[in-house]
Amino acid sequence: MKKKILILSVLILSIVIGFVVYAKYFSNASDTKNIFKDEDSIQYMSKVDAENFYIYKDNTWQKEFIMGVNMGAAKPGYFPGEFGITKEDYLRWFKYISDMNSNTIRIYTILNPEFYDAFYEYNESAVNTLYLIQGVWINESDIAKYKDAYNPQIESNFKEEIETTIDVLHGNKIIKKVPGNACGIYEKDVSKYVLGYVLGIEWDPAFVTITNDNNKDNVNYDGKYLYSKDASPFENFLCSKGDECIEYETENYKIQRPVSFTNWVTTDMLSHPNEPLVEEDQVCVNVENIKSKDTFKAGLFASYHIYPYYPDSMNYQKEYSNFKDNNGNIDTYRAYLKDLKKEHSIPVLVAEFGIPASRGKAHENINTGFNQGNVSEKDQGEMDAAMLKDIYEEGYAGGIVFAFQDEWFKRAWNTMGLDIADRRAYWNNTQTNEQHFGLLSFDSGKKESTCYVDGDINDWDGTSAVSTNNGTELYVKSDETYLYFMVKSSNFDFAKDNLFIPIDTIQNQGNLSYNGLNFNKDADFIVSINGTDKSQILVDPYYDSFQYLYGNQLSIITQDKDYDIKNSDKFNPIYLPLNIELELPQDKVKIPFSKYETGKLLYGDGNPNNENYNSLADFYVKDNVVEVRIPWQLINVMDPSTKMIMNDLQIDGIRPIKTDGINVGSSISSDTNADQNIEMNLYNWDTWENPIYHERLKESYYILKDAFSQYK
Repeated sequence: MKKKILILSVLILSIVIGFVVYAKYFSNASDTKNIFKDEDSIQYMSKVDAENFYIYKDNTWQKEFIMGVNMGAAKPGYFPGEFGITKEDYLRWFKYISDMNSNTIRIYTILNPEFYDAFYEYNESAVNTLYLIQGVWINESDIAKYKDAYNPQIESNFKEEIETTIDVLHGNKIIKKVPGNACGIYEKDVSKYVLGYVLGIEWDPAFVTITNDNNKDNVNYDGKYLYSKDASPFENFLCSKGDECIEYETENYKIQRPVSFTNWVTTDMLSHPNEPLVEEDQVCVNVENIKSKDTFKAGLFASYHIYPYYPDSMNYQKEYSNFKDNNGNIDTYRAYLKDLKKEHSIPVLVAEFGIPASRGKAHENINTGFNQGNVSEKDQGEMDAAMLKDIYEEGYAGGIVFAFQDEWFKRAWNTMGLDIADRRAYWNNTQTNEQHFGLLSFDSGKKESTCYVDGDINDWDGTSAVSTNNGTELYVKSDETYLYFMVKSSNFDFAKDNLFIPIDTIQNQGNLSYNGLNFNKDADFIVSINGTDKSQILVDPYYDSFQYLYGNQLSIITQDKDYDIKNSDKFNPIYLPLNIELELPQDKVKIPFSKYETGKLLYGDGNPNNENYNSLADFYVKDNVVEVRIPWQLINVMDPSTKMIMNDLQIDGIRPIKTDGINVGSSISSDTNADQNIEMNLYNWDTWENPIYHERLKESYYILKDAFSQYK
């Protein structure tokens, strides 16, 4: 009996093993249609020639224009190092990305196993495969500390990161938990979907310069797969790391794939004689000095982050600002692409390009209006599509849009001093352009936004008036993005009258009167709805953070004489800076410090479900009802999730202090009732740790979907 059981067990085990072997063979056999093996038994599924990428599909090499999206590691309520994105999130997003006719996703570093599990699962059943360009991060803390690429700590850590990344892609790694880093068991082999590697980050010119100065004897590198020719010490460093990357994957997994190194306009090989900032044209990283040997079959490609508004040579380089497209329009972006492409004998991928659909703005392209912010979602899509067209027509290997999703944790140079760094991920700051490059928006509200400025007031049902003054009723709401006002009146003439909404945010300062209006609370801000062109929000000079930073602290602008006076009865426009004073070396012309009025309020329909939707709309008027939405930062709220506002600037500078709420009121001013008393009452809101939001594909997503379809 025991013998029969043993025989039966062996038989069952043999069948199981046979089935597993057969299944694995069958799986591998199907993969052979998409994996090329050369005479040396080296496999590769992607390769490059002098201009293009090729992907091995159905036993043949097919040329592919690379187009897709960059993907970050965060969503609302999480910083990147917290890896809050779930497998279900990724699976949903991959479907969005594929549906917009993308073929590629680029990521910057190792993500948690959920990403690779979802990527594998999605592609195993997908009709249209999504490919991956995997970035390899270099430790920025090490760079800041040691400042030389040849420091043993930098070199060894970067080499280890390269090897770990390769193991992760082959489903062959367990990473222990280290705060701020991905960790877990990586068992899904996604390598057959990986187009290539992009090693490193946007290189700080000082880091490159110091490396070159400290290692002048490092004049060449001769590796097994790569070598250098007339290269700088820093280029030799990159050459060595690229060689180590290829060697590790070849020897351990018998596969190769194209390799590149992150670069950007700041360290390109071009000369920009009219660039006003020395560091932006100080040193170059020229990947043309890194060469492939015959042992490396997949090939090298160049990758650049190229934006239309920075550095300033994009504005002031004569051959760019004078360049016109076939329609006679100035196209500085295409001019730069044309200039850069001529320098390369290998394919060039624009690994980042894009425009943020944010309210706030940080830089301008003075020639084309392709600005870093204050751009609607519709314009974002059209501008991204125009840049993609330039990229394609100039013969680039591809273009990858930055980015797929908005990133609330991000900062921008001209708003980062106005918020609290470790609370950024918990609210949506539309004033910070860096948070809104995405094609996927995270809108406040569980399924719909708290309010839409669209003339439909059904979303105000059940809300009680906060104050009643002179024939007006003021209603207030708020969420993770805006402070909302609705004012009802029976006699508001939008063409003639001026609606005022005074706001008191901080005690013991502000104005008690303004233009014949008298307030029972000290008003720090006042919203003025005065037609479609002159509406704005204004700030008490005493509480003007722009005046404090650039007048009082830095002496860049003339200091307001009312800056240190409480109850001056005056209000200032609200500004954000755009650039410091610049001197153009070629033109020998000084460009003054620049700013723009971010407190201007734009009339329009703010409901994305409506035909005339404008994502930048601040207010809407219909049937004697006015709806307004004000970004939190415009009223000096540093973190609405913890109710932290700016303290008295004269005492503490820009420091947070908790508020118990704000006082608000409203009144209509006309020629017949200029002198009025306005009663202001308290509006309060709850704090939060878990932001409430819903996903929404922006207008730009659908515009790019159409654009991508043209280059498939």
